[in-house]
Amino acid sequence: MADPMGGAGRLPAVFMTPGTSSFTDFLSQSAPHLLPGAQSGLPGPVTEVAHGTTIVAVTFPGGVIMAGDRRATQGHMIAQRDVEKVHHADDFSCVGYAGTAGVGAELIRLFQVELEHYEKIEGATLSLDAKANRLAAMVKGNLPMALQGLAVVPLFAGYDPDMDAGRIFSYDIAAAKSEERTYESIGSGSVFAKGSLKKLYRADQTQADTVRIAVEALYDAADDDSATGGPDTIRRLYPIVAAVTSDGYRRYGDDEVEPVVTAIIADRSTSAGG
Repeated sequence: MADPMGGAGRLPAVFMTPGTSSFTDFLSQSAPHLLPGAQSGLPGPVTEVAHGTTIVAVTFPGGVIMAGDRRATQGHMIAQRDVEKVHHADDFSCVGYAGTAGVGAELIRLFQVELEHYEKIEGATLSLDAKANRLAAMVKGNLPMALQGLAVVPLFAGYDPDMDAGRIFSYDIAAAKSEERTYESIGSGSVFAKGSLKKLYRADQTQADTVRIAVEALYDAADDDSATGGPDTIRRLYPIVAAVTSDGYRRYGDDEVEPVVTAIIADRSTSAGG
């Protein structure tokens, strides 16, 4: 039987062959079964899996804020209360997901490796548009599983140095990509979050203002959507909030998000409607 390692201590030939700078393309040749969407032939629609819910992204002059709630649901049950759905993509971008939690986490890990691999091979970073296109290709690769109920859609945002601005990209399950200039939300509570953002967004708002309205949009989504988790002050579980500016990616600590949540709750408590 042939030695799968090509001889003692040797890597398979695919590792030694010059090729694309895309890690996803490399994986499709060397180990396609590891790609999201590689599983096929499922017996039917899958519903009893954990799902992540609402993510929002909002631009401000010179950058973008992304925030996500912490709840994952399984049917009508809360599957997890402290999920992290907003992640660092690279030094100048971030990505979040809504949909099947396991597939979403896997997709994001692969995307992070994809960007890092390209930078190591080429000695340069992809443009923000190119990063968004790479992510679209990964979403398209998951289409067979999405059609069987394991759907996941990402929300991608970053700082574009050529425009000195934050930009937001959203996708559908078939990988159709669209750019949003001001704000966007995905997930089961997105319709309520967008309604909130529509009222609160201002083109000249500060970074601090943007954090406030992003968290407030998640609060509004949780108020009307049972799958979106609101801030849990007892367990000290607050939305994940990240900023991307010319200084790079930065995640806000709980000690920074807590005062924002406290202020929102205090303001809402003075209104009969909450």
